[in-house]
Amino acid sequence: MKKFKSVFENYDWETIKLKIYQTTSKEVVQSLAKTKRNLDDFLVLLSPAAQPYLEQMAQECHRLTQKRFGKTIQMYAPLYLSNECQNICTYCGFSLDNKIKRKTLMDSEIKQEVKALKDLGFDHVLLVSGEANYTVNINYFLNAIEVIQKDFSTLSVEVQPLSQEEYTLLHKAGVYSVLVYQETYHQEVYKKYHTKGKKSNFDFRLDTPDRIGKAGIHKIGLGVLLGLEDWRTDSFFNALHLDYLQKTYWKTKYSVSFPRLRPAEGTVPPNFIMDDKDLTQLICAYRLWNEDLEISISTRENETFRNHIIPIGTTSMSAGSKTNPGGYVVDPQSLEQFEISDERSVSEIAHIIKQSGYEPVWKDWEKAFN
Repeated sequence: MKKFKSVFENYDWETIKLKIYQTTSKEVVQSLAKTKRNLDDFLVLLSPAAQPYLEQMAQECHRLTQKRFGKTIQMYAPLYLSNECQNICTYCGFSLDNKIKRKTLMDSEIKQEVKALKDLGFDHVLLVSGEANYTVNINYFLNAIEVIQKDFSTLSVEVQPLSQEEYTLLHKAGVYSVLVYQETYHQEVYKKYHTKGKKSNFDFRLDTPDRIGKAGIHKIGLGVLLGLEDWRTDSFFNALHLDYLQKTYWKTKYSVSFPRLRPAEGTVPPNFIMDDKDLTQLICAYRLWNEDLEISISTRENETFRNHIIPIGTTSMSAGSKTNPGGYVVDPQSLEQFEISDERSVSEIAHIIKQSGYEPVWKDWEKAFN
């Protein structure tokens, strides 16, 4: 059965990187002149040669996003269920070798966190956990979903890669979307940052979106951890993955996130620095390539950037986020996965969105139509 790996193996990292950095201004002008763009155009638009055209790209990005999604921003919040993890990942605060207090929420604690999020107005929640297969596994997730399902119209999950059968169970339980990040598509660098645990298996993680697609999940979210390798090359491979998935599982929706490496307990500094201008260019390149792609901006990003990116290409934003289990009310001092950058309140973010001429949307999915 076909998998993305069969496509991935036809592309060489260094060849793609060289092609990106040898792109000319003439090629950028040609790509910008098109009304329908392909992966080759995406490569051109994320190249250094496209940087002088960023204003033009941003204006077109704004037009296409508004045409497809209107003047709305979906609001969501992460709900961290556990910081237990069996992997050693050198960039993550949850890494197994960090000698910190571990916590997994019990049903009563989940309910307290749910109430706090509901009081803030959220109707879309993203369930997040470390990768601890023996304790925080499919049975734990199904139980947590049963506990909170009646309180939210949309449930998304960002947990360890699961089997196709387990994703099917999540789908039947009411999960709308699954987010999974390859972190980096550079296989040798991947080994360097993922030294122990199931996550060290590059191919198993690479096959995960295929298993999600086969399970019939409504939406799949992809992304790379920006800072582990050259962001332009990594992002091309992420787009290549999205392109394959859209053609293979064409009934499914897709989103992309842009997690830039943030400080966390016991972690290494970024290997590559990506500034705000770079990220703006990347967001524009994605939108100009793919009008239907949902684009999510989290509280990893700073206030100024988040304010300015609202009218350009964003379709969803988190607000008031806590990246530790129980962080909203149960145990605010438990270990964070990473530091957030935008610490403004939910009401402040909603106000900024309205000031920008957009509507913060708290609910855009009705389970009765599932």
